[in-house]
Order: sequence, then structure tokens, then C-alpha cells
Amino acid sequence: MTKARSEQVDLDSTPFYHCYVRCVRRAFLCGEDHLTGESYDHRKQWIVSRLKFLSYIYAIDICAYAVMSNHYHVVLHVDKKRAEAWSDEEVVERWMQLYKGDYLVDKWLQDKEALSKPQLKAIQGIINEWRLRLYSLEWFMRGVNETIARMANAEENCKGRFWEGRYKSQALLDEAALLSCMTYVDLNPVRAAMADSLEASDFTSIQQRIHEYSSQQKATEPTRDSGKKTESISSKVTAKSAATASKRYSANNELEIQIGTDKLPKAALMKFDGSSHTDIDTALPFTLVDYFELVDSTGRQLRADKRGAISEKSSRLLASLGVNADHWLDHIEQFGLRYANGVGSVSKLASFANHFRQSWVKGVVASSKLYRRV
Repeated sequence: MTKARSEQVDLDSTPFYHCYVRCVRRAFLCGEDHLTGESYDHRKQWIVSRLKFLSYIYAIDICAYAVMSNHYHVVLHVDKKRAEAWSDEEVVERWMQLYKGDYLVDKWLQDKEALSKPQLKAIQGIINEWRLRLYSLEWFMRGVNETIARMANAEENCKGRFWEGRYKSQALLDEAALLSCMTYVDLNPVRAAMADSLEASDFTSIQQRIHEYSSQQKATEPTRDSGKKTESISSKVTAKSAATASKRYSANNELEIQIGTDKLPKAALMKFDGSSHTDIDTALPFTLVDYFELVDSTGRQLRADKRGAISEKSSRLLASLGVNADHWLDHIEQFGLRYANGVGSVSKLASFANHFRQSWVKGVVASSKLYRRV
């Protein structure tokens, strides 16, 4: 039975959530229509651009994303503290970049001194409501899905539902759950045989991260002799693969210019920081290179023509999070089937269920296999 949003989101339990939604008219809406041969891949860029724009407006960071032919995934971080720190003026400015304002708020912006106490109280209530919405998963996802639906219907000159239903969400209750969900999302094109490598995974955060990391390395490294071989970015993400990622990512940027979304301001992806003292609201608690290593070695196991094993470095990362590496691959392959509203250790799942007064939560068996017993 469908659960209310209030029974799926609890920011005291975790600020990280996996959200996903599927098209109702199937693959050709965001991919290629096999009947007509017409490509709708530009709609994937619509979704990516909209996600980044809303992340710029909202106090919500993007950790990972993957836009497929008939659905998309996004891992989000809700930064309640950031929204609460905004001034009333900043809340109004952000909200009015997306929606119409309010008559009283407009008067407040023009001359605060001219308003009565009852009016000021009413205005404060409106601003408080807008502030809550600016770190709401529901409002963020609504802002993506409603806009994309309208754009697609206008393009096809039709009416009706674009999405299969409201978005689904999963609470990521610990660092291992966050890492595994991000890996699952970034490997979606590889798992679906739509891409044969990370750098070829268009409209994904892993391709974007490889491109950005490569660009940063080139900007900071000293000039090399022309005959000297370029160093690897990591043991798995080589300079050659990074060049491929940059080329394909740049092509998507050209597509963004064609569809007219390039002028929108965009938020950066949530950054990585492997320090044990990292504030979880500031950065992801892993290093970017370690993440590249783990996603690459996992992706190679998922492909029949690139069978391998989890690298020793990745095994150490998993072990540090209390994860049994022997069950990692099965966990990633079956991630979408094994869990429902929450992902995490057995104790975390139990606590999450208890918070909503539930006696049972899906995923306990899978979790007991994945996490090492202490």
C-alpha cells in the first residue's frame, strides 16, 4: 500500500535519499521510439539541467544521478541547516525564481515600514512556509517532474500523464547505504547494457565527475614534455578514459545549448572528502579516487566480458564501513529489489521502522548478509 511522504522521510534519521520515477509512456519518451526511429535523448538533458537548476535554488545537493530511457534516479542530500540559515530576503529571492510571489510579500519587499503588525505576521508565516518547501524532497521532485511533463507534452502537442506515478524514495540510513546506492545509480547504464564503460555512461554523475576531475588535474599539474606519457587519474580511470568522458560530456553540453537550458544557473555535485572529521552536511565521507575505484571494479564484475574482482583498495573501503565484500556484487545487482523505504544496517532499519511505528521493514535479510557482524 502506498505510504504518505510523512512516513518515508525523516531528516533526523538521515539527510540522504534515493529518489526515482518512471515514464508512463515507456522508453521513447526519453530514448528512441522504435516505431518511428525518432530520438528523444534531448529530454535526458532536460532532466539533468532541471535537477542542477533546482539544486542551485533549494537547500538540496545532488550526490549522484542517472537518466535512463524510461526512468531516472537521483541521490539527494537535504541540508536543513543551510535553509534555516538563509535570511528572509534570500528565501523570498530563491522562491520567486521558481514561482509567483505573494501580494503581501511584494509590498514587504517594497517598504517593510509601511506594513501593519498583522500584515508582517502573515508575511512571516508565508516566508516560513517557503523556507520549509525549499528543503522539501516533495517540492524538489515536483519541481523536476511537473516541468519535464509540461515540456514533453508541449513538444508532442498532447495532454495526459508523462510519469507513471509519484516519485519513489528510499532513506539511506548510513554511509554504506549511501555508497552502495550511489554505486547502483552510477552503474545503471552499464547494468542495462546501454554503456560499456563509466566514461561512456551519458547523463550520469559518474561521467560528469570523471570529466571534472580530469579537467581539474590538467589545470593544476605542471606542463609535461610532449613525449612523456600522461599519468593515470587513478588506477582504473586512466587519462584516455577521462578524455572519452570529457568528449561525451562536452557533447551533452552542446545539446544543452541547443535546447536552451545552458543559461540556467547550476549547482555543483556534492563534493567528496575522505576525512573522518568531515561534516556530513558539507561533503561525502569518501575520497573521489576511492569511489572511482569501487564503481569501476564493481562495473567490471557486472559485465560478462570484463569479469574481475573487487580491488584490494575497494575491499578496504568496504571493510571500513563494515560491509562484507563477498556480498557486495549481489547487493548492487539486486539493490532495486531488496529494499523499500529504507536502506542500511539491520539496527538502522529497525530504528527507522520504529520511528514510523512499523513492526517490519523490507531489506532486513539482505542487510544481515551485507553488513559484517561485530
